[in-house]
Amino acid sequence: MRRAGRYANRLLFALEPDDLVYLEPHLEMVSLRRGQIICEAGEALHHAYFPHDAVISLVTVMENGSTAEMAVCGREGVMGLIPASVTRQAFGNYVVQMRGTASRISLDQLQAVLQARPMVAGLMNRFAEAMQARILQSVACNAVHSVEQRLCRWILSTHHRTDEVILPLTHELLAERFGVQRSTVTTIMGKLQAAGVIQQVRGGITIADIVKLEQGSCECYRKLRTTFERLLPHTFTAE
Repeated sequence: MRRAGRYANRLLFALEPDDLVYLEPHLEMVSLRRGQIICEAGEALHHAYFPHDAVISLVTVMENGSTAEMAVCGREGVMGLIPASVTRQAFGNYVVQMRGTASRISLDQLQAVLQARPMVAGLMNRFAEAMQARILQSVACNAVHSVEQRLCRWILSTHHRTDEVILPLTHELLAERFGVQRSTVTTIMGKLQAAGVIQQVRGGITIADIVKLEQGSCECYRKLRTTFERLLPHTFTAE
């Protein structure tokens, strides 16, 4: 398995050299800005994105305008792969959560690569299975774990997806992603700061004690980490 290269995206990084050489001519490096909507719900997807330092969320918008995050992906994987295999229709809004860069590829070209390169197809299938496990685990997590536990897990996941010291996580953003009131997030963040877990700073937060943050997270964090390490060694990020 590939262990060196110029890609921060861990799926691309994990490709065998000859598979990467085959794929590279079809990849286009793009810059993504925070809040950018790549594709809206119901629209046709045209590209899959391999984030390097950007983070992309799949967000559902309810009839009353409220939002909630259904899936999220950073440098551990690819966004747009699963719908590409069938309808190519967006399940929700693909929104850039954290600005950065990504390598994108047209879905037609991606399908051609998957048919021509079995090792690439195998890697993408393992990622799709890991993402399915993540989404299903999140359904259970939302039903039985507290907002505080889920928030700790989410902060940990964001930490794994970026090299930034300050995580650009505002109370408004977190409330939207969790589908809760902003006041709920404010109360929890204040509690975590008082306990020495995080530090709220201008523009986001920093992690003050990652051990305490892991202890405050739900068991789903560890389960998802185990799943990713089993299916995709060295690519782990638990959402």
